Amino acid sequence: MRRGERKGGAVTTDGTVAERVLRVVHGTPGTGRAPRPSSLRADALLAAAAALLAVVLGLLMHDGRREDALGWSLLLAAHVPLVWRRRRPLAVLFAVACCATPYHALEYTHSAATPATVIALYTVAVSGSARRSLYTGLTVIGLTVVVNASVNPQRIGEILRISGWIAAVLLFGSYVRVHREYVAAALERAARAERTREEEARRRVAEERLRIARDLHDLLAHSITLIGVQTSVAAHVLNADPERLDRAAVAKALDEIAETCRSARGELRTTLEVLRDQGTGEVRGPLPGLHGLADLAEAARVAGAGVELAVTAGEVPPAVGAAAYRIVQEALTNAVRHGGRDDLTVRVRVHRDGAALRVRVTDDGAGTGSGTPGFGLVGMRERARSVGGTLEAGPLPGRGFEVTAVLPLEGAA
Repeated sequence: MRRGERKGGAVTTDGTVAERVLRVVHGTPGTGRAPRPSSLRADALLAAAAALLAVVLGLLMHDGRREDALGWSLLLAAHVPLVWRRRRPLAVLFAVACCATPYHALEYTHSAATPATVIALYTVAVSGSARRSLYTGLTVIGLTVVVNASVNPQRIGEILRISGWIAAVLLFGSYVRVHREYVAAALERAARAERTREEEARRRVAEERLRIARDLHDLLAHSITLIGVQTSVAAHVLNADPERLDRAAVAKALDEIAETCRSARGELRTTLEVLRDQGTGEVRGPLPGLHGLADLAEAARVAGAGVELAVTAGEVPPAVGAAAYRIVQEALTNAVRHGGRDDLTVRVRVHRDGAALRVRVTDDGAGTGSGTPGFGLVGMRERARSVGGTLEAGPLPGRGFEVTAVLPLEGAA
């Protein structure tokens, strides 16, 4: 795997031998923190390798006088500060210069001191800003020109060659620094994009779970309430006058219970198919809409409530129609459950008001009661918010309960 490839969500740095050598040279200098022991060991090995190369060059090259004890001491001492090059790049460059300058001034083998100088210059450029690299280059080149001009002013070509090498090393280090910053920024952008995708996926999962919870609540609460009321009717008929049993009334109540169970089973199967589907496409069946309000009113009438339904809305977006359907369904369920009277009357009005659909459900029952509050009102408000609308619910003065919702028609998803 090449340097910078991702494996298991992390960036790996395993690579070829050449890439490992480059990582030892590049490192992460200039962080202002104490280097790790592994970094110190790597820099110590680098300093030792550079010192060995300097010794070989001192023995083989003949571009200066042969080293004596002072020359070898200055040459080897110039490599010692490289061990701490990551922590103090400028200080290391200064220490190397303090040893290399008298070494060159005494006309020892010039090539031998080149590796230490190049590493120190490169470290300053790769770890600092462009401004620092510029000032460092001007300072080093200026000192080089002064020293060479004072020692041998006739060697103008040599002075220009040395200045060119200094500028080239600093430019190369600056290029590596810019490239490293670009790669780090690209990886950070990729990581942010990945986090954004994960957060979006979690948000979609949460929204889908909330939608399914609302569907199940609306379906089961409505169906169970109707089944409970119809069962009470059948039990009342059976217990009222056993000698004169109204078999037709009992049969009708049981038929209504069976029909409610079949309807609930069908909707529950549709919801479970969504949960079991492994694809990414939308597999939901047709959304309930305003055309289903008559069935809701009839089911509430079978449960014993008097329902007055008025729908004057025409065609509306499917999402708005589904939200209105679920709001009316929950409002009727609450009215039947908490009405507390045999002559309960529920009035449902759905009409278009400009660019919005208005839903109003009122009853003359006892309200929601004092029991443990459920998720009905919360679910209705979430239904309204899902299409950008609002919902208000509360008791009426005296008796009764009212639910009003305003669902915008424009831009509904």
